Amino acid sequence: MTVKPLKSQPFNVFCIAQSGRLEYEAILFVLSFRAANPDFAGRLLVAEPQPGSRWSEEVRISGPVRAILEAAGAEIVPFESKVFGQSYPYGNKIEALAALPAGEPFVFFDTDTVFTGALSEVGFDFTKPSASMRRTGTWPEPPLYGPGYTAIWKSLYDKFGLDGFEDTLDLSQPDEYWRRYMYFNAGWFFGADPAEFGARFLRYAREIRDEAPDELACQSLDPWLDQVALPLVIHSFGGGRPGPELDGLDGSVSCHYRALPLLYARESDAAIEMVEAVVAPNPIKKVLKAYEPAKKLIYQGKGRKLRALIAEEGMPRTEKMLRNRIKRAKLWLR
Repeated sequence: MTVKPLKSQPFNVFCIAQSGRLEYEAILFVLSFRAANPDFAGRLLVAEPQPGSRWSEEVRISGPVRAILEAAGAEIVPFESKVFGQSYPYGNKIEALAALPAGEPFVFFDTDTVFTGALSEVGFDFTKPSASMRRTGTWPEPPLYGPGYTAIWKSLYDKFGLDGFEDTLDLSQPDEYWRRYMYFNAGWFFGADPAEFGARFLRYAREIRDEAPDELACQSLDPWLDQVALPLVIHSFGGGRPGPELDGLDGSVSCHYRALPLLYARESDAAIEMVEAVVAPNPIKKVLKAYEPAKKLIYQGKGRKLRALIAEEGMPRTEKMLRNRIKRAKLWLR
């Protein structure tokens, strides 16, 4: 007898968009998502911050971009910036969780993501939240005479009364080496209930910002605050590092490209082909060409030339070196 696989639990997908770069990235996000996930059963949500005391500029999505997103089936969900806003825009992903449908599993992606495969290929277990491991050792930066990685991270687990710090350690990595400690890129993460997850995420982030343990005295929290709080939140809900069932994220299913020049310089042919296909129709081109990076890199073909240049010279060892090479070619466009 053939055993049928369990049907995956319905869930919602969301990203953030506001006026400027993010709204143009949202076009690539939404159109590539729909192309790669034609049978997606959940809701595709684009969270939009609203004007208020924490923003000194217009943040709402422009009319032409809004029309494209809604025509593709995305739902624009407004949310209020009560804690962060312009002072810390990365806080959008934290505060937007309160506006999502409570009690319904969710997956967040940074807006600078394109999709090349179906999310049905990913084995989400929403009872065990996780996040992206496509990160580098950006935080913390232990001072020469201490405290070290262990003391810094443990102080945060202790602050929030979280047991099991030792269980979060990757013992295959050396003591006092950054990879030993659970640290994520907040480019994607997921959970069972956005209301509960978001409330805890907001509390942890705000308390770390306002009442950091002494061990963090020499540490910068801007822009790393969301990535400092995220492992604590995930651990508190019984989650941890992603297993092989999630390999499609940052892999064959999704690509967190971070900036259009980096997309052309280092990401897969599939990601570039998806982007160029979904933005080819004239109604999309008419709107997207107002965004200078898209105009030059996609529509004027300079992205392909950059890709050929990097391929000819060889991929640099570090992202910083790659960015410098792109800048020398006068194509570092954001």
